[in-house]
Amino acid sequence: MDDLFEIMQTTRSMRRLKPDPVPDELIRKILEAGACAANGGNTQRWRFLIIKDGEIKQAVQMWYKRAFEEVVGPRYATSAPPPGVSPERYKRQHSAVEYLTEHYHEAPVWIVACIDEGTARPTRWSGASIYPAVQNMLLAARALGLGCTLTTRHLLYERETEAAMGLPEGVHSYAILPIGYPMGRFGPVGRGKLSDIVFQDKWGQPYRALN
Repeated sequence: MDDLFEIMQTTRSMRRLKPDPVPDELIRKILEAGACAANGGNTQRWRFLIIKDGEIKQAVQMWYKRAFEEVVGPRYATSAPPPGVSPERYKRQHSAVEYLTEHYHEAPVWIVACIDEGTARPTRWSGASIYPAVQNMLLAARALGLGCTLTTRHLLYERETEAAMGLPEGVHSYAILPIGYPMGRFGPVGRGKLSDIVFQDKWGQPYRALN
């Protein structure tokens, strides 16, 4: 049990990945972890597209980079560090984001997390049927010593990137997980204090157990 909490506390985004191949048996373990996750009504409408083809990844990376130049880069340049993150660490994070932008397509394996919506329109609760699986896969990758990060930036150009990935009508992507062996080391995640985000009975009223 202690190992589980240590894994959760050290599953930070690993954006610098080696291009070395990742064995399919490890990817299978990650997918099996994803398929254990909670989902609405246990309908299991999730679908997972594995992408190794370099041309497909490059086609998506072009839009991923454009989204960085237009939206993500300027936001990083003008934003203050988030809670629990020092200015120096925030600069390193920005540098890692830039690195991933340029090398996104070089990650040996992508897992594209999707939902087969059919004719239904996505709703606010649609993510409840896919993001728990994404989190399970992030934790599984960490447990296996693999680097990974949750990316959704491609959704700024959803139509173009989903077409590049060949998703059929009615299937929508919710995240892309680039997976590979990390260049750096795992370490604690940077987060703020629980007392700043947890309330009891009334919004803004402190949770007394944290005092």
